[in-house]
Parts: sequence; C-alpha cells; structure tokens
Amino acid sequence: MMDFEDHLRTTGGALKNWAIAQFQDSLAVGLLWLTGLYILHVPFAPMWAIIAAVLQIVPHFGPILGLLGPVLAATIRWMDWKHPLGVLALYAIIAALDGLLLQPYIMRRTAKVPMWASVFTPIVLGVLWPFWGVLVAPPLLAVLYAYRAHHKKIQQHDSRQQ
Repeated sequence: MMDFEDHLRTTGGALKNWAIAQFQDSLAVGLLWLTGLYILHVPFAPMWAIIAAVLQIVPHFGPILGLLGPVLAATIRWMDWKHPLGVLALYAIIAALDGLLLQPYIMRRTAKVPMWASVFTPIVLGVLWPFWGVLVAPPLLAVLYAYRAHHKKIQQHDSRQQ
C-alpha cells in the first residue's frame, strides 16, 4: 500500500519526466523550424524558430501561432504565394514528424510511455473530451505509466520475498 509521500513522489517524478519530454520536443521542433526556414530563406529565421519552440508547449494553438510569423515574413519579403505556401508545407511536415514520431519517441524514452499510447490516447481522449482530452493526455499517460512501473516493482519485490 502506498502512503501519501509515495503518491507524491511517483506523481511528481512522472510529471517531471513529462516536462522534460515537453522541453525536448519543443527544442527538436525549434531546430526543425530553424533548418526549414533557413532552407526557405525566410527572414528572421532564428527568431521564428525560437518563437515556434516556445509556443510548442501550448496544445493546438501554439504550433499554429508559431506558423503565423514565418508566413507573414515570407509574404512580405517576396510578395508572392509560393514562399508562404512553402512555409505552410514546412509546417505540415514538422507537425506530422512531431505528432507521429518525435513526441511518441521522446515520451517513450523520457517518461516510459509506449509509442502506441502516445499516439492513440490523445486521439481517444480528444474525441471523448474535446480540446481538454488532448491537453491532459500526455501528462496523464506519464503519471499512469509511472504508477504501473511502481506497481510492477512492488510485485517483483513481493515475489522475491516469498
């Protein structure tokens, strides 16, 4: 049986690991933006990449808000439709890479959450509890899998004592 301190330690550790995973994901997304914006020759690429990395923490709206600056910069710089369209394509590539590969990989490595759970749980919770379900899914998964690991550790300890 877990006492209150064990619950705090398990939950706190899981949320800490989730926060580390979020930071690593934001950093990776920022580097992807920086690389892509340099290739596209978008003005102020480092600034837009930093803003996109910081906004990556905000679910749903953050990545879209991080897109606005580079699209406007490309539009103003070239006054055509091709360059902003290139930035939109870059956004689509980064969003797909992040949602399907980076986030699940980082969550598995840092918070010990399986990749399948990182992909499907936000979808299911998003359907059951629109907007908020997607928001709470990653930290909730981190906490659930921390408790699962703690429970397994207790079972192994008990089986060794018998």
